[in-house]
Amino acid sequence: MQVLQFIVNDILGQASIIVALVAMVGLIALKKSVGQIITGTMKTLLGFLVLIAGTEILVGTLGFLGNVFQEGFNIQGTVTDVNAIAGIAQQIVGRETALIMVLAFVINIIIARFTRFKYIFLTGQASLWMATVFALVGYMGGLRGSLLIISGGLVAGIMAVLMPAIAQPIVRKITGTDDLALAHYCTFGYIVQAGVAKVVGNKNSSTENFNLPKSFEFMQDTYLSMMVVMVPVYLIPTFVAGPATAAEFTDGTNYIVYAFLQSIQFVAGVYVILSGVRLLLAEIVPAFRGIAIKIVPNAKPALDCPVLFPYAPNAVIIGFLATTAGTIVGLLFFPVVGLALIIPGMMTNFFAGGTAGIFANAVGGIRGTVIGGIAHGLFITLLPAIFVTVLGGYGIDNVTFSDSDVITIGILLGWILELFN
Repeated sequence: MQVLQFIVNDILGQASIIVALVAMVGLIALKKSVGQIITGTMKTLLGFLVLIAGTEILVGTLGFLGNVFQEGFNIQGTVTDVNAIAGIAQQIVGRETALIMVLAFVINIIIARFTRFKYIFLTGQASLWMATVFALVGYMGGLRGSLLIISGGLVAGIMAVLMPAIAQPIVRKITGTDDLALAHYCTFGYIVQAGVAKVVGNKNSSTENFNLPKSFEFMQDTYLSMMVVMVPVYLIPTFVAGPATAAEFTDGTNYIVYAFLQSIQFVAGVYVILSGVRLLLAEIVPAFRGIAIKIVPNAKPALDCPVLFPYAPNAVIIGFLATTAGTIVGLLFFPVVGLALIIPGMMTNFFAGGTAGIFANAVGGIRGTVIGGIAHGLFITLLPAIFVTVLGGYGIDNVTFSDSDVITIGILLGWILELFN
């Protein structure tokens, strides 16, 4: 069991190691020299770790923003905290979760090898959340032993190829290539936003082609325009929250100055992420051809959502802001109709909202990204509000998952098991 825990937590749970190993296998399959294999593997690992470093910068600064937003506007409700619920699950079904994740990876490879769905899901933490939700809801609903593990492995393995396949037509439109796929369990939300954007938007008015007066030409620079947007996003809730609330973060720095610097750090985090993505793609895509040729013919690497950010960075920010607006509307509206009050999760709003913005821009331009983003915010608030009722039936309160595909599986499984109990 210790060996299994090591494989799941220290190998399969570390996306950077998985992706580097995949690159190494691909380069070996291509019969590259030892030097080329070492270079390609280590540069893949470096690119992924740079991406993770950027993500951690964003997580820190978004954590501050989420705190001052929640305290400043006095919001109390259910938190979409995947780490908290994963901690609960590990105490109850840690062994089952590990076995489901391993089985799902094997089933993913088998499906990719013998069907036309050639996607290899390489986002380790997303795979872990999918295994966790099935193990937790299945166990609470009465499934035990082999039935829980095999059914969970089958569902998670199928989801690992199904979600990238659903997203691929729009990913292909975004990237202009079929060599890359998306592995992020928020795909239902992306499709909802893209669907709304296609109906209400105009794909010819891209978020990446602003026409501005000469005095505002500096806004053509992605990072400068991002700063202009993010500074008030951080300053307003911090000012409302006041110095006492911000004090636990500021370490003696004036709270307005601290908020200003946090907004610039946010942009720095995006810069680091995009640099890591470019380094990663330069290595992983050629290396993956080795796997495609030798092991799983025509296989496509499905990677985490930041891999799409360089293709439409303005859409990322617009999608984030529009999704946040939608989650605030949902926060105010859903309790009125008897659903739980879901506190907007800034990290989900950024990573899922930003990616959904790229999807919307590809089919609906600026208007589609804005209106579709509000619909996306409502959607990702509605799903956890419904899922809370499923978890509440099992005695788990005030915390829920955040990813739309994971929650959808949890809701459907909970409802199905309820029919038999």
